[in-house]
Amino acid sequence: MESQMVADLCFPQLYNTSCKKPASPRTVDVLLHIILSSISLTTVVLNLLVIVSISHFRRLHTPTNILLLSLAVSDFLVGSLLMPGEILLNTACWFLGDLMCSLFNYLSYIITSASVGDMVLISVDRYLAICDPLHYPTRVTEGRVKLCVCLCWFCSALYSLFCIKDDLTQPGRHNSCHGECVIVVDYIVGTVDIVTTFFAPVTVITVLHMRVFVVAVSQARAMRSHVTAVTLQLSVSQTTRKSELKAARTLGVLVIVFLVCFIPYYCVSLAGDDLLSGSPAYYVFYLFYFNSTLNPVIYALFYPWFRKAVQLVVTLQILQPGSCEANIL
Repeated sequence: MESQMVADLCFPQLYNTSCKKPASPRTVDVLLHIILSSISLTTVVLNLLVIVSISHFRRLHTPTNILLLSLAVSDFLVGSLLMPGEILLNTACWFLGDLMCSLFNYLSYIITSASVGDMVLISVDRYLAICDPLHYPTRVTEGRVKLCVCLCWFCSALYSLFCIKDDLTQPGRHNSCHGECVIVVDYIVGTVDIVTTFFAPVTVITVLHMRVFVVAVSQARAMRSHVTAVTLQLSVSQTTRKSELKAARTLGVLVIVFLVCFIPYYCVSLAGDDLLSGSPAYYVFYLFYFNSTLNPVIYALFYPWFRKAVQLVVTLQILQPGSCEANIL
């Protein structure tokens, strides 16, 4: 009997302080983890295609696409690190140690915060492109956007450090036994986090896109009223404006899907429900991660350049000399 109890421990050599191994998963749990693993792999592959496409083809090095590249990087990290980490936490003992547990949670905060920051930057980009098109090319340049992206990730790292600094300085301080990975955020930090990563960005995103929607509708009506214009200058102007409006619609869908996947998690958190493994409320946590899978699908549905780029990447035509100069727009 005692030998069986020892075998059920994560660390048999630490008999008195070791956690018990998770119970054998039910068939439903096994199927769920297979599905989640498949989603994780799909997320990695799709976002890697986005990263390679935008990085390789110079015609895609636009301010808006740089923001999409940053979002794809965060989504790629969700699929390659966060999803597998969550699956590991819920199916096996944590054998990587207390320090790696704290670093995993730190990376989780960084990636999540950077994703939210990218969405805010995308909303600001579309707001400036639609509401102030004359000054957009001079105000929103590649250099400035790259600087904003770097600041976004840097600020996310600093903010995440503030949130879990105690766990980084004292790894495993909240673990009740060896073999688990637990993070506890106090009330003040939790309140700041909800305001910083939920209320503030959602408010900014909603207000900006409502403004973009109003201006886009008025511009669409203006274009219809001038449809018979024949001057080249007006034709070029209308073509450019249509392109911006299409981009605004596409990125609008991107933001709406983000909010649909993002809001339920914080609503459950605000309601005070425990996000424990196996509880119904826990699976809204995966809904937020699933957003990282949907983003490249949205690109494939709405961006012809992405479909062309994927075709060139999959067929290895990007290995040919001068392929980076290909016109896929």
